[in-house]
Amino acid sequence: MLPIDRLRERFLSGETRALAQSISLVEDSAREAARFMRPLGAPMTLPRIVGVTGPPGAGKSTLTARLALALLEKGEKVALLLIDPSSPFSGGAILGDRIRMHDLTGRPDVFIRSLSSRGSLGGLSAAAIRVLRLLEYCDFSTIILETVGTGQAETDVVEAVDTVVVVTVPGLGDDIQAMKAGIMEIADIFVVNKADREGAERTARQIGAMLGLQEGKQRLPVPVVQTVATTGQGISELLQALDRHSADLTISMELKGRREKRWQKEFDAYVTSLLVDDFLAWAQGSNAEVAPHGRHGAADIYGLAEQLVAKYYAERTKRDAEEN
Repeated sequence: MLPIDRLRERFLSGETRALAQSISLVEDSAREAARFMRPLGAPMTLPRIVGVTGPPGAGKSTLTARLALALLEKGEKVALLLIDPSSPFSGGAILGDRIRMHDLTGRPDVFIRSLSSRGSLGGLSAAAIRVLRLLEYCDFSTIILETVGTGQAETDVVEAVDTVVVVTVPGLGDDIQAMKAGIMEIADIFVVNKADREGAERTARQIGAMLGLQEGKQRLPVPVVQTVATTGQGISELLQALDRHSADLTISMELKGRREKRWQKEFDAYVTSLLVDDFLAWAQGSNAEVAPHGRHGAADIYGLAEQLVAKYYAERTKRDAEEN
């Protein structure tokens, strides 16, 4: 039996170590991900996927941990996928598996994994979408995806999850930033965390007023929940909002549309990776023609790229014709 087949067998048996190894395989290579997951077929059931996003310092990790604990108390099995900044040297996740989530470690009903953002400015990497797909084959009832915390660029999450929770805190002026960044449009639930701070009520009112300006753009209501993640205050209200949104998605048939968009994004990303990898492999023998010009800044980069792609198409067409 091939090593990848043995790993798949252990993964399907529910072995935690095999799940961790499978995630590493899927994260590192789109082609290996395809080899690993293609024989799995379609997942039997699909878990609820919740995205938690917002600016740095909003308390996303503490809130995510509290939310996971509350779900575990309800008898759910939970996976946490935590997108962390990339190391500029190794490319790996800087924060590792988050020592701030120590209350969750060692429990058999929760799985925690950090992934590197790999330089993605949208809060997610292409690898994260593949890992989410892999987790759908496990028996988790809820997957929580926490984004990297880059602030205004985190809109990719809306295409990866069922429900987007946007976290903010009083005093950061995030209401204005959110409107500029398009965060208002992606939020399914707003959380004003650190609600024991002065100005929390005002922040919640401002968000509510801005949501009113968006009236007609959202098909489902967007609640604003106040929490203090360090104490657990407001977590039950957040759970209720999540359950209501899940039910609304199902009733309105929007859940089906969101999952189809997620499938399309994953499909497009893999097709792109296949084409780019093939082109780059072919271009290895052509780089000598363009690299010296580019290094000296004398080249028309766009023109050279178009010429190289045209040459690639011509040679690929000729090769395919000869092979057929």
